[in-house]
Amino acid sequence: MKNNNKIAIVSASLGVGGAERFASLLGLMLHNLGYEVHHIIILDFVDYEYQGKLVNLGQLFAQEKGVFRAIKKGKFIAQYLQENQIETIIDIRSRPVLLREIFTKWIYGNRKTYFMIHSSDIEMYLPKSVFWAKYLYQKATQLVFVSNEIEKKVNAKYRFNNTTTIYNPVIFTETVFDKPVNIPQSYFIFFGRLEDKIKNLTLLIEAYGMSKLQEKKVSLLLVGDGSDRDAILAKIKSKNLNDFVQVLPFQKDIVPYIQNARATVLTSYFEGFPMSLVESLTVGTPVISVDCKTGPREIVKNKVNGLLVQNHNPKALAEAMNLMIEDENLYQNCKNNAQKSVEHLSLTTIAHQWQNLLKAND
Repeated sequence: MKNNNKIAIVSASLGVGGAERFASLLGLMLHNLGYEVHHIIILDFVDYEYQGKLVNLGQLFAQEKGVFRAIKKGKFIAQYLQENQIETIIDIRSRPVLLREIFTKWIYGNRKTYFMIHSSDIEMYLPKSVFWAKYLYQKATQLVFVSNEIEKKVNAKYRFNNTTTIYNPVIFTETVFDKPVNIPQSYFIFFGRLEDKIKNLTLLIEAYGMSKLQEKKVSLLLVGDGSDRDAILAKIKSKNLNDFVQVLPFQKDIVPYIQNARATVLTSYFEGFPMSLVESLTVGTPVISVDCKTGPREIVKNKVNGLLVQNHNPKALAEAMNLMIEDENLYQNCKNNAQKSVEHLSLTTIAHQWQNLLKAND
């Protein structure tokens, strides 16, 4: 018997990344709307709080190896969906391997499926081949994008007729936090994965070195984990910036660090809908972002809630960082506008958009 009240959210994990953070928030939204939520995660990482039942495949199949592990995980998901009478699936994973997604199509069967695209790096979510993309996703209930720019980019190539955009939500807080201990008095912050091929932290470090921030005793804080941590530390050392640039591990409670920063900085090669910018604005901290593909221009209103600068231009970025320190009127204006600029992304507003989408396909 079909049960439209049960939803499986399939994600890589519930830890570290922006998509994973979204999975936890989506579960919270759907739970509050009265849905029975089942989180199915592929990897054994759980950092974010969640609502509903958790199926941790990484833990369940920790002893299995290679292709047989993937097959056993797939069969387990198929059986779990059947036994729990789950007829709606929201898939948040990246999906770069064609054969695996053909297998996934068999696992999901004829259930209602919502596939999310979180990044402008389209090939992480859709096959390059239009034929295979149509085979896998033309009959999906909906392809859900986190950015209008990404939706337009995909439809220009694939011409799907089952797409929509719903932005990622944020939780607003009225709490004012003290500055964490052992943190510089004045600082700019980056928080996210320390993956230089995506986040381009080399650009950030180079721009900081060119700026006036050192002489003004304004530090740079890089908060997060990732495979390029050692390389980033080496870059900082090579620029003689050890006294000014700090690298901290992933912080489960990042809000106090953001709230006490002068500004949040983003220098990515590409994004989807960068939640670090939104989360910063939510707590009243202005942002400085490169105009990368995609997302920042849908969030940052130049000189209203932050500064939007040309990408791959360390001089322009350095000048923007200087401006945010030297022009107090600009800074206060951006700070005053920060929260209201993202009110449309409140948990309640985005939850209603998801509810309307799900009801439209009942």
